[in-house]
Amino acid sequence: MVLELIAAAVVGIIILILIAIGAMYNGLVVKRNRVNDAWAQIDVQLKRRYDLIPNLVDTVKGYAKYERGVLTDVTRLRASLVSGSVQDKATANNQISQALKSIFAVAENYPDLKASDNFKELQQQLETTEDKIAFVRTSYNDYVLDYNNATQEVPGVWVASTFNFKKADFFQAPEGEKAPVKVDFSDLNQPQQPAQQGPQQGASSNTASKGAGKGK
Repeated sequence: MVLELIAAAVVGIIILILIAIGAMYNGLVVKRNRVNDAWAQIDVQLKRRYDLIPNLVDTVKGYAKYERGVLTDVTRLRASLVSGSVQDKATANNQISQALKSIFAVAENYPDLKASDNFKELQQQLETTEDKIAFVRTSYNDYVLDYNNATQEVPGVWVASTFNFKKADFFQAPEGEKAPVKVDFSDLNQPQQPAQQGPQQGASSNTASKGAGKGK
């Protein structure tokens, strides 16, 4: 009788442990799926930005013919936007954001480009896309934090290591990309400012005027 009770208790404990493990496993699956879903939303916006960039480059090229540097940079960075790891895409996305800011800043020096309906529409679409990326990035990082905590805390860490739940990467800007944007306009032809009249020139003019007055 005692052995039967002990055996029943052991079986009951094993069942409870299995239920707990199953609950933790299911919880980790739900958290991982949330991370994957949020990442899919970021990927959609990255793909949208990827598709908009060639149109922007062609539009700017037609007006700002001397801005090859910024156009080459954004075209080069575009190629890395849809490939690589989460952090690779995050780095490319932030670098493209800086390059696009340079293009929009350059447009201030070209009134015809700035007034172009096509340019204004592309600028609006890209800014909207960037806002959406920032919004979904916040949700994604929140889900990543929740998931990573669950996989690293006891007892979830035991289940995570047993069933190969790997740590998820945050979608964030590297430290170097958080510095203020510097836009270089050194290649633009700046109009020369007229030389200001110096004190000596003013004095000479006054002397000449007085001399002319005396001559009269």
